[in-house]
Amino acid sequence: MAGCPGSAIKSRLESNLCWWEVFAMNISIYIRTLFFCVGAALSVLPALSQQPPMVAPDPQVAAAMHQVSAEHIRATIEKLVSFQTRSTLSAQDTDSVAAGHGIGAAREWIKSQFEAYSRDCGGCLAVKTDAFTQSPAERIPTPTQIVNVYAILTASDQESANRIVLVSGHYDSRNSDVLDTSGAAPGANDDASGVAVSLECARVLSKLKFPATIIFLTVAGEEQGLNGSSHFAKMAKSEGWEIEAALNNDIVGGDRSPQQDSTVVRVFSEGLPASATAAERGLIRNLGGESDSSSRQLARYVAEVGRTYATPAKPLLVFRLDRYGRGGDHSSFNQQGYAAVRFTEFRENFDHQHQNLRTENGIEFGDLPKFVNYDYVADVARLNLATLASLASAPAPPANVRIALKKPENASTLTWESSPGGRADGYELLWRITTSPDWEHVQALGNVTQYTSPLSKDNEIFAIRSVDKAGHRSLAVVPSPQQ
Repeated sequence: MAGCPGSAIKSRLESNLCWWEVFAMNISIYIRTLFFCVGAALSVLPALSQQPPMVAPDPQVAAAMHQVSAEHIRATIEKLVSFQTRSTLSAQDTDSVAAGHGIGAAREWIKSQFEAYSRDCGGCLAVKTDAFTQSPAERIPTPTQIVNVYAILTASDQESANRIVLVSGHYDSRNSDVLDTSGAAPGANDDASGVAVSLECARVLSKLKFPATIIFLTVAGEEQGLNGSSHFAKMAKSEGWEIEAALNNDIVGGDRSPQQDSTVVRVFSEGLPASATAAERGLIRNLGGESDSSSRQLARYVAEVGRTYATPAKPLLVFRLDRYGRGGDHSSFNQQGYAAVRFTEFRENFDHQHQNLRTENGIEFGDLPKFVNYDYVADVARLNLATLASLASAPAPPANVRIALKKPENASTLTWESSPGGRADGYELLWRITTSPDWEHVQALGNVTQYTSPLSKDNEIFAIRSVDKAGHRSLAVVPSPQQ
């Protein structure tokens, strides 16, 4: 072994190999072993490690999105502003309604729009009101009539008719003084924009049929304390309505300020459910389920719809109930145990919100139509419309989803009951690591009601969703532990 350095090392001399040759051989062995192990693992996990495929758009939904009109939305917002004020405390008497002034006139006009859409579709919409007298409270000095106006698009499948998806906006407005009953309160962005979304979805979707029921809602009393939405949600709960999703649109006008991002709409969702009992909250904390409420699953569904239909207004999921320290009508539905989220523009301009009309130091205050980006409102309406249509087309979510905890094991066994209504053709397993905000993986399971994953429930969060023959997917359901 002439020229072999390190020849004094006995083991190398005995092997008649140079030290670098031994090193190279060892490295080669390590690499071959590593590739063998990785290859074996990949051969077992090809179906388990795919990123979620892009869900194929429904042509009917895509076509409906194109029917959304920024001009219709502009006309709606300008008409609502024309009532001068829509304060919940403003005029509702016959003369004021006839004169087109106050919240009573606004209410009657909204009702007339729903009725016109119903005539156009041969009576497909049931137009209703939910009226009540609100007792005096901090922002309601005297007993006040509050009226919610809504339209129900009848389901085409009687087995699915009890399933309800809902879109809402509040039609009341305010200025700097929440008790001002007569001063100008145009409320173009807050929240004529949200009402315009609800009305536009009704106008377009009423031309179509869906297996589940869709409700187009407009509420009053929001500025006084979420009074209208609270009454409506309690009524729905007391009557046993199965509301799977409530989409609340509040301040979606895309205020034309320089810092605005017209490509984004924020979607807020509660983490720990407001309706959870103390025992349920304890279990959620124990299992690390703080980010897996039904409202959080609804928010993730909105995000998937945004990707599927490439909506111009991209959903930005914000994992808190609402803007910091503030509230909205979706929380009324959360209080009753319903999944509900809030849509709001990326950046609010507080000079144009809850302000008396005036100009100070060159700054114009007030919630006027000229500050609204109507194309942006139309984009938000398209996202809402696609979400409503996708949910109303999908089968019901699987029932009683459970994950086995009978014994310690790394594998994870999930069981569930078939989707009610018989429209599911199969089911999918979703999962993500515990620190991920959105689902990362999906696996088609077929038409089964049990599946054992080799992945550990210690490291992953799982969910099951229903899929029909056309590829419509339900909301995901995270399993509860089964002892």
